[in-house]
Amino acid sequence: MRSSSARSFLALGSLALGLSACSVTVRPNLSLSGSTGNLIARFVPDRGEGSTYLVGEQVRFSLTTRTAGYVTLVALQNGSASTLAQNVYVNAGTTVFPRPQDGVYTVAAPRGLQRVRAIFTRVRPTTDLVMRGSYDGTRWNAETNTYLTPYAAGDRDVQETYLYIR
Repeated sequence: MRSSSARSFLALGSLALGLSACSVTVRPNLSLSGSTGNLIARFVPDRGEGSTYLVGEQVRFSLTTRTAGYVTLVALQNGSASTLAQNVYVNAGTTVFPRPQDGVYTVAAPRGLQRVRAIFTRVRPTTDLVMRGSYDGTRWNAETNTYLTPYAAGDRDVQETYLYIR
C-alpha cells in the first residue's frame, strides 16, 4: 500500500490470527469469539471480502463500529509487519480507510492472500502499536496480546478481513 502523504511504500500482507489475554481467536470478518464488546460490526475491503486486486490498484477498507473509539490497522506480509493506521479516532458508524487526509493505499506485491486486522479500543490507547520488522505467527500474536492486555474485553474488539492480490 502506499499513502500519497509521503509515507513509505507498504504492502498488505498475511496476518496470523488470535489475541487477548483470555485466548480468544479472531476469525475473518467475525468479532472476537471471547469478547463481550462486539464493538466492530463490519470490516471489509471496498470490493468485498475475498475480492481480487491487481498490483497497482487502490484499495479502501470500510469499518463500521457500534460506538466511538480508536482504531489501529495492521498487516503482516511474508513475515514482515506494518502499521497502516494508528490510534485513529472514529465516531460510531462507518469510517472508510484511508481517510481523505491519509492519501491512498495502493496494492503492492507480493501476490496472494492478504489479510488486514482492525484493532478497536473504546478508550484512547496509552501506547502505540507499532508493527515493523520480522514476525512469525507466535510473535505477531504475542505483540498484539501485549498491546490489548490493559483493556477490558468489553472495551476492545478485533476483526480481520482478507483479499487477494494478483
